[in-house]
Amino acid sequence: MSAVLFGSLSTLADTSELQRRAFNDAFAAHGLDWRWSRDDYVAMLVSSGGTDRVTAYAAARGVDVDADAVHETKSRLFQDLLRAGPIAPRPGVVDTIAAAREHGHRLGFVTTTSRANVDAMFAALAPDVSATMFDLIVDRDSVRHPKPDPEAYELALRQLGEQASHAVAIEDNLGGVAAAGAAGVQCIAFPNSNTLGSEFSDAAHVTQVLDPALVLSLLFGDR
Repeated sequence: MSAVLFGSLSTLADTSELQRRAFNDAFAAHGLDWRWSRDDYVAMLVSSGGTDRVTAYAAARGVDVDADAVHETKSRLFQDLLRAGPIAPRPGVVDTIAAAREHGHRLGFVTTTSRANVDAMFAALAPDVSATMFDLIVDRDSVRHPKPDPEAYELALRQLGEQASHAVAIEDNLGGVAAAGAAGVQCIAFPNSNTLGSEFSDAAHVTQVLDPALVLSLLFGDR
């Protein structure tokens, strides 16, 4: 067997700007006079974890905030934006999922965002992409350590009964690529609109349009 592992919400649909909007709306809801510009947000995406970004931003300004509460509000607002739509799958995603299923490969969604975010994304993308198409979903509650720690990928491989050498990951950010690599899984970088300028030197390939033939070739071919 073998497995194709999608690694984040924005490998399915480019939601990065919706995430930034939700952060800014959450700041306003908590009475914070912060507003992250696109350039601000792009610079922050070199690291993973929304709560950590809020914590670091507050610390740099000498402000005491409840980062968990702010991030919880941000997540709720983000889910509202997903429900409001429209949200479309990224180029090549539907074809890649179909090709993997047609050829008998396992499909996993391996993220360390919340299950509520995952559910909202699949609801927004249905029927083109749905949770039922995946053999495994790993979310934040599945692991102790978020990406770039490899725990999420290691758990996915164990639960699917797959070897790392028979899997390929698809990630849109540096932390995700690092997590896959640390688990021994080759990774295709599929940057979103806000991570496009990142240096994905550890990825096997970098693409803006997911090619099913390329994805499947990495399962057994280009190693």
